[in-house]
Amino acid sequence: MDRLQNYADEKEGDLDEPENQNDGSLNSSALESPDSSPPCLLPSKSAAPNVDDTTLALTVAQARQTQSRPIDPSQHVVAYNPTYKQLWAPIYGPAHPYAKNGIAQGMRNHKLGFVEDASIDSFVFDEQYNTFYKYGYAADPAGNNYIGDFEALEKNNGVSVYNIRQNEQKKRKLEKKQEAEEVDGTAVDVDPAEFNNPATDTWLMKNRKSPWAGKKEGVQTELSEEQKKYAEEYAKKKEEKGNAGGEKGEHVEDKSTFHGKEEKDYQGRSWIAPPKDAKAANDHCYIPKRLVHTWSGHTKGVSAIRFFPKYGHLILSAGMDTKVKIWDVVNSGKCMRTYMGHSKAVRDISFCNDGTKFLTASYDKNMKYWDTETGQVIRTFSTGKIPYVVKLNPDDDKQNILLAGMSDKKIVQWDMNTKEITQEYDQHLGAVNTITFVDSNRRFVTSSDDKSLRVWEFGIPVVIKYISEPHMHSMPSISLHPNTNWLAAQSLDNQILIYSTRERFQLNKKKRFAGHIVAGYACQVNFSPDGRFVMSGDGEGKCWFWDWKSCKVFRTLKCHEGVCIGCEWHPLEQSKVATCGWDGLIKYWD
Repeated sequence: MDRLQNYADEKEGDLDEPENQNDGSLNSSALESPDSSPPCLLPSKSAAPNVDDTTLALTVAQARQTQSRPIDPSQHVVAYNPTYKQLWAPIYGPAHPYAKNGIAQGMRNHKLGFVEDASIDSFVFDEQYNTFYKYGYAADPAGNNYIGDFEALEKNNGVSVYNIRQNEQKKRKLEKKQEAEEVDGTAVDVDPAEFNNPATDTWLMKNRKSPWAGKKEGVQTELSEEQKKYAEEYAKKKEEKGNAGGEKGEHVEDKSTFHGKEEKDYQGRSWIAPPKDAKAANDHCYIPKRLVHTWSGHTKGVSAIRFFPKYGHLILSAGMDTKVKIWDVVNSGKCMRTYMGHSKAVRDISFCNDGTKFLTASYDKNMKYWDTETGQVIRTFSTGKIPYVVKLNPDDDKQNILLAGMSDKKIVQWDMNTKEITQEYDQHLGAVNTITFVDSNRRFVTSSDDKSLRVWEFGIPVVIKYISEPHMHSMPSISLHPNTNWLAAQSLDNQILIYSTRERFQLNKKKRFAGHIVAGYACQVNFSPDGRFVMSGDGEGKCWFWDWKSCKVFRTLKCHEGVCIGCEWHPLEQSKVATCGWDGLIKYWD
């Protein structure tokens, strides 16, 4: 009954004082009830757990490793969720990158194959490596325990070199500061003889920063005779190199050799003078059928040929053997003169209107303006880049203006009289391959490795027409039709495309010449003088002839072993064609 009474009293007390329910009622019942258990007091606990960041880093590294860890096919239980690639990986391990059944190209993350992740991150490895060499202990990557000096581990509470406490860092800074002060104050406390003696520890402490810190600053003011001589020689060499144009073209001595009988005939006429009876027999052109002559003299391939303007009694050839040669076409059929002034292969050649002078462009970064008759170099031009094409303005009153398409995407215009650059046309995104004058020489069309055609007003460096389509390929050779209304462009997708030279420069979709293989070669495209035939060399040594109206193949001639790179129709002889190839030969067909 007493217990019931006590319980009733408790209830009333609870109703009267609800706010004391948590502490007062519990204590009173515990005290008044003799059979109740003693109160259980729990120790206070922090909500933030104590985290071992080294173990955490190792766990993260292991979790990352499971992404590339191979699966053992004999095991029955997989403790993690593997990816599709891991499940279907080859059983024998990482495959050879070049094997047929090996890793696909896209899976490689290294040029020699596929590099898997290491079993431990580089940061974690460096941390444990440095910790072991400083304190003598390190975390074991295989498990969650430590190896090494356990006394040092307990002393430092398992701290790593990257987790030094702030008070220790401050302590270190103070020690360093004290050392520096001691070094600065050594002159006061220490014997000067000991301070200046390199054998003592004091001197070493003072000069510990660098081996030159304690050197006496005795600068040599005057050079010896030998040093003066060397300095003068060095300055002279540097000046010579600058004059030759370190970045400009390579300098080679210009030479020329005449191979004919005499430079002037009994009437005093020059050997380059055209024959008096040279004129066109008729206006109708025919396709050649047979080989009538072969000129051989170049020791390497021939990159370009050009007939003498208007008459064609001489033919000029540019060789990859660095030489330019001019050959007789009408009489003896021999080499008349060799021009030597380049150190690398000659890329392009171009006659002036009367043929008395011509331009050469070479891979030695030089362009040279030669006198055809005497073989002397009149001018040399260079920008320090390789010229791919050279052209003179075809107008008779502008024969002093040179245009050159360069490897640095620019077309550079020189005035040859003053030897100054008068204009730069800089819009292309690749090396410039061709320059073709149209519209009474008021405009010119350029093609480039950027697979586009650009039309310019002469003298104004602004593109007036830009032709670029997704299906277009690079066009390394362009020729103007004799009626000046059309351009034939050799496209590297094995076809010749025709563009109008009128205002809009539209592609003529009805005219397309194909069948030859020119991909990768800058084979020249050309027209017959009457405009009835289109011709082109190809990569297999053939010369192709198409009918202009029907666009059908008219004839193919096997001309050269290797590439037939150039072809020119004789300006007067209607059925005669010259071809050149990389076999070093120039052939004349009739």
